[in-house]
Amino acid sequence: MALEHALLVSLTERASSGYDLARRFDKSIGFFWNATHQQIYRVLKRMEEQGWVTAEAVLQEGRPDKKVYTVSDAGRGELTRWIAEPSDVGPMRNELGVKLRAASLGDVPALAADVQRHRDQHAYRLDLYRTFEKKDYPAPDQLSGRKLHQYLVLRGGIRIEEGFLDWCDEVIAALTRDTAQSEGGSAQSPASDPKGTQR
Repeated sequence: MALEHALLVSLTERASSGYDLARRFDKSIGFFWNATHQQIYRVLKRMEEQGWVTAEAVLQEGRPDKKVYTVSDAGRGELTRWIAEPSDVGPMRNELGVKLRAASLGDVPALAADVQRHRDQHAYRLDLYRTFEKKDYPAPDQLSGRKLHQYLVLRGGIRIEEGFLDWCDEVIAALTRDTAQSEGGSAQSPASDPKGTQR
């Protein structure tokens, strides 16, 4: 997916200025597709040149005029084409997973603390998603059309966060157990050899 498509989706939901779009993007699609405000403005300009969006100047009292963007017929056609196109099944990239694979070469308790930090951040995000779900979709079985589609994306985010939290809990428990066993093994004296033999 290109940023253009994420912006087209957002603009079909509501015509917006670049500033309003960037703020709204941070609170919705931005959870799934990151972009800086500068990138958003740059891509909007390109989309206007391509004819995918039109911009209307809106007068503002005491402030500079703003451009409000609307998706054009060409932009809707591009969205239709893109939605029908098969999506890439991209590889999962997770720096934490690579670090975990090499844990025996480093400071395992420090890595466990980092996993806990990630867990805390994902727990916060999960709480946020559940708040959205409760507030915006109190009766999911009655949804249809755009609201249903937005809800399904949110449910995907919830399931991903739940799975990540479960994995973090599993990793932290395993690293803690392994560290305790390693420390116990290194502190073991010959007299307490598990086979009961002395050397």
